[in-house]
Amino acid sequence: MIQLIQRQWKSVCRWLLVGLVLGLMASWVVGGALCASANHPVPQPNDLAVEPVSFSSASGAMIHGWLLQTTTNRAVVILQHGIRADKSTLVQRAKLLSQAGYEVLLFDFQAHGESVGKQITLGFLESRDSQAAVEFVQKRFPGKPIGVIGVSLGAAAAALANPPLDVQAMVLEMMFPDVVTATKDRIEIRLGPLGRCLSPLLTAQIEPRIGCGLDDLRPIVAVAKIKAPKLFLAGTADQETKFSEARQIFDSAAEPKLFVPFEGARHQDLRDFAPDKYKQAVLDFFDTNLK
Repeated sequence: MIQLIQRQWKSVCRWLLVGLVLGLMASWVVGGALCASANHPVPQPNDLAVEPVSFSSASGAMIHGWLLQTTTNRAVVILQHGIRADKSTLVQRAKLLSQAGYEVLLFDFQAHGESVGKQITLGFLESRDSQAAVEFVQKRFPGKPIGVIGVSLGAAAAALANPPLDVQAMVLEMMFPDVVTATKDRIEIRLGPLGRCLSPLLTAQIEPRIGCGLDDLRPIVAVAKIKAPKLFLAGTADQETKFSEARQIFDSAAEPKLFVPFEGARHQDLRDFAPDKYKQAVLDFFDTNLK
C-alpha cells in the first residue's frame, strides 16, 4: 500500500514538474510576442499635407514621422501613439490640432511602424524617442511652446522621460500606473481575477529582455516630478487601466493638473468615443497653457 502511494506521488510530482516547465516555456513565448517589434510600412494620408521627417534617438533608432505645418504662429504639439500602433492612428488628432492653428509632429516609436527597433520596451526606450521628438521640434521651431499628447504607451513614454520633457503642457491618455499593475490587469481580462497571480511569469522577463528594472517603468511615480501642466484623460469602463488606477495616477501627479473622465469609455480611442468632449477638453487645455 505504501509503495503504491509512493508511486502515485512520484507520478504526480513528475506531472507537476512537466506542467511547470511547459508553463515557463509558454510564458517565455508569450513574453517574446508581447515585446516583438511591430514594424511595417505606414502610407501617408491622402487628405493631409504632411512632410516626412526623420531624426535620431538615443534609443538607437532613426525615428520616422510626419510634420504638419500651419500658417499661424501658435505652438507645436507632438503626438505619441499606443503600443503596437503607429503614427497613422493619430491622424484625426492631427487634423483637429491643425485646424486649431497648431503645428503637429506625429512619429513612430522605435520598433513601431517605420522606426526600426529590436523590441518594444513598454516605455523605457520609447521615452528616449519622446526626448528626441522634443529636441527635433525645438530645433525646427525655436522659441515656440510645445505640447504633447500621449496615448497609453505614448503617455507612459512621455511621463518616463528622464529628465522630464522640456514642454509646456502634456495630455496623458489612459496611462498605466506601473508595469506590474498593467500586466495583472491584462491577465485578468483574459483569465479572470485569479490569473493576476501569474503576472510574475511575465514581469520577471522584463530585465533580461528589455534591460531595465520594474522601478524604471512606473509612470505613477514619474508624474510627481513633472512640473508642466498635465491633463489626464481616462475611461470609466477601462479594464486595461482601471479607472481607480487612473485616479491614483492623478492623485500622485504634481500640480498643475486636470482630470477629465470619459463615462463608459473602455481602453479605446477617446477622440472617436466622444469627439466633442475630447475636442473641448484638449483644445481648452492647450489654449490655456500653450501661449
